[in-house]
This record gives sequence, C-alpha cells and structure tokens, in this order.
Amino acid sequence: MIITPGLAQIQGFVKVYDPNNGEVFVDKKNAIHYENISIAMAQSLSNRLDANGSRLGIIYSMAFGNGGSSVDPTGVITYLPPNTTGQNAGLYNETYAKVVDDNSAANTDPETNYMSVLHTSGTVYTDILVTCLLDYGEPPEQQAFDNSTNFNGEYVFDELGLKSWNGSATDLRLITHVIFHPVQKSLNRQIQIDYTLRIQTLSNINAV
Repeated sequence: MIITPGLAQIQGFVKVYDPNNGEVFVDKKNAIHYENISIAMAQSLSNRLDANGSRLGIIYSMAFGNGGSSVDPTGVITYLPPNTTGQNAGLYNETYAKVVDDNSAANTDPETNYMSVLHTSGTVYTDILVTCLLDYGEPPEQQAFDNSTNFNGEYVFDELGLKSWNGSATDLRLITHVIFHPVQKSLNRQIQIDYTLRIQTLSNINAV
C-alpha cells in the first residue's frame, strides 16, 4: 500500500436541452474511458504534436449515435453499457459528429461549438465545459418534426461521446461515452449539449 498525494479524478456531466424553451432531455453523468483520456492528457500536457504540427490529445469533436439502447413494443428501454475499454473503442453506431475545438479551422461555427475552462481560485478542481449546438438545419436529411415512432432513426440519438485528436479527423480516440433514452433531432428544434469534464486533484488517497 502506498500513499499517492495529488491523485487526479475525472468526472463527466452531460446536459442535453432545448435552448429556446429550456426543456431538458438528458441530465446525467457519463462514463470515462480512462485509458484513452490518460493518453490524451499526457499528450496535451507534454505538448506532443502530430506530423502536421497539430497538438495531440486535445478534445476535438462530439459524436452522436443511435446504437446505445433498444425499445421493445411495450416501450421498455434496454440500455447497453458504455464503451470504455480498448484504444479503438467507439460509439455503438455513430451517425453524426461536430467539431467542438474552437481553434480548429474545421469548426464551422466556433461561436456555438466551443470549449471553456472554468476554475474558482482555491478549489482543487477545474472544469472543461464543452458546448455544442445542433441547429435547426443540422443534421441534414433530418425529419421535419420530433414525432418519429422509429426509435432506430438515424438522428434519434441515444449515445454521445467526446473524442480527442490523435493525428487526423479520421484518427480520433473516444474519451467519454454516455448512453441515454432516445432523443430525436428534427428540423423544428435546436438541441444544445453542455458537456462538463471535471478534473479534480485528491490528496492523501490510499492506492495500491
């Protein structure tokens, strides 16, 4: 048994809501992919660069999918466990993604898709707030109204996660994953996601 001062803990909190009327669709904790997030933090803290000079390990995109749950004919929802094992882990069925790195040229709207670092002096934790807006016209080919009876629809989301940069837009690592009840994105409404990652330093923790 050893005493490890300054042990870090990471927690995630996800809020999915309509920014116009405040209706909350999802408000829950998410699962952390500890292997991948440890790699991302080490790459970022050590200022590692890819072959093109871009920083490795930064949070790059928010991915959305429709494979995290199933609904039987009686309306009972069965949830799959979050994917948090293996460097190549991903969403069960990713159908859409948005760049949330507001320093990236690939981010087409950094005013509504961005990250903030929040810290109160004297506390032992710091939050990364990742904000992502699915606007009225996003994704393309969505249904006009949020009245779908097909819970397997391409944009009836029941999972989402954050991904870190590992060299290219097609080489990303899943660092968080959350499963929730199906939420339809349709043309008649906006959906905003506030995704908080809390990095907290713990003191005097017993560890093996």
